[in-house]
Amino acid sequence: MRRWSRPTLVAASRLALVAALLIGVLYVAVAAGIDAVAARRVLWEVDQRLSDRLAVVSSFPQPLASRSLPDDVGTDGAPVFVWFVSSGGAVTGLTEGEPPLPPAAHAALEPPLSLPTGSATFRYDARPFRGGVLVAAQNLAGPSHIDRVLLTGELLLAPALLAGVFAGVLAIGVRSAAPVEAARRRLQELTADASHELRTPLTVIEAEIELARSGPPDPAADREALDHVARESRRLKSIVEDLLWLARFDTAPPEPARVPADLTAVAATAVERFRPVASGRGVSLGASIDGHPVWVDGGEWLDRLAGTLLDNACRYVPAGGRVQVTATAAGGRALLRVEDDGPGIPPTQRQVLFDRFRRATDMPGGAGLGLAIADSVVRSTGGRWRVDDSPLGGALMEVSWRLRPAARPVGTEVASDGREPARATAPASGPRHARGSGPNLRP
Repeated sequence: MRRWSRPTLVAASRLALVAALLIGVLYVAVAAGIDAVAARRVLWEVDQRLSDRLAVVSSFPQPLASRSLPDDVGTDGAPVFVWFVSSGGAVTGLTEGEPPLPPAAHAALEPPLSLPTGSATFRYDARPFRGGVLVAAQNLAGPSHIDRVLLTGELLLAPALLAGVFAGVLAIGVRSAAPVEAARRRLQELTADASHELRTPLTVIEAEIELARSGPPDPAADREALDHVARESRRLKSIVEDLLWLARFDTAPPEPARVPADLTAVAATAVERFRPVASGRGVSLGASIDGHPVWVDGGEWLDRLAGTLLDNACRYVPAGGRVQVTATAAGGRALLRVEDDGPGIPPTQRQVLFDRFRRATDMPGGAGLGLAIADSVVRSTGGRWRVDDSPLGGALMEVSWRLRPAARPVGTEVASDGREPARATAPASGPRHARGSGPNLRP
């Protein structure tokens, strides 16, 4: 079960509470609006019924001669009562069972209006009739009951709605916080790992300086101490430069590289550059490179990528080992493959292979940033990784790109006689390659 940090849960809970409160306010406003519209609609229907009743009674030939007017009972079961009020103020009931007529019901012709009558509230309407006034009324108990039912339903629905909103927003907030939580944990790990990697050379430098200062002057010993300090200083510089490169890449990721480069030329240049390195370590460095151009997008970034892969392979293959570089086109894609017969990369390490400062061995080597930079280059150039076991017995690192149609590299020009210059090769030196900063990959 995933465990979330307390700050994440608190932030998500606050967000859910604010959302629930806002929804609650909106719900109350909407419910009040609906109630008001419903109440006005019910009163309008009652008023229409009273008006129609008065019109019917006015049409009778002798409405005042009897108290037996036809009943008018609506769907809510409430009858409509009718009175005649003479000009002198005498009140005559024209229906059975009518309540006493309040004086305000006929004091002024400003109906319809609602008035308390006995223990209930009635709705009244009136119209002039034969020198007096006809008054009609209906008990509002039925419409009031409808309003109460509607209000009760809204009150029962409100807690369930707010609880659902709170739970839903909390779940969304927690899930939305997953990238932030992961970034926070990665930042903590990166800070700890960077501190460790930077502390090691600084400790060596401090120890060498203190050792040189504590003893008597000795040119040979001082020279050796300065060599150690210079070596560790170069390592510090390499780590800082790599961290700066990655920080810039994370802050403002560059647009995908659209500069064409010949992958075969890039691979050939990298192989020639690393032959002395491989030879000095007793490693056999071979190459299988197509004899025709293989164009991909990437420009000089590919030079750094190839250098990182070769530096990794040459660094951790034991003396007498073998490294093979392949650059070719197959299946509509360009392939750059570096494989060796070393100890390989365990499957459990492949998922975190490109994490910063990730090292799968205690062997001395780089700081664990080379493949992180290489991965950034691959993603920016639209490439795909493949990490597997090599037929040689060690690790296989392969990157593939979609082939770019044959094109003249940027910077070449057509001569005045119409002839195109010879095929350009990859630059002999691009961004600083990963020598000295490649990650330790071997188990």
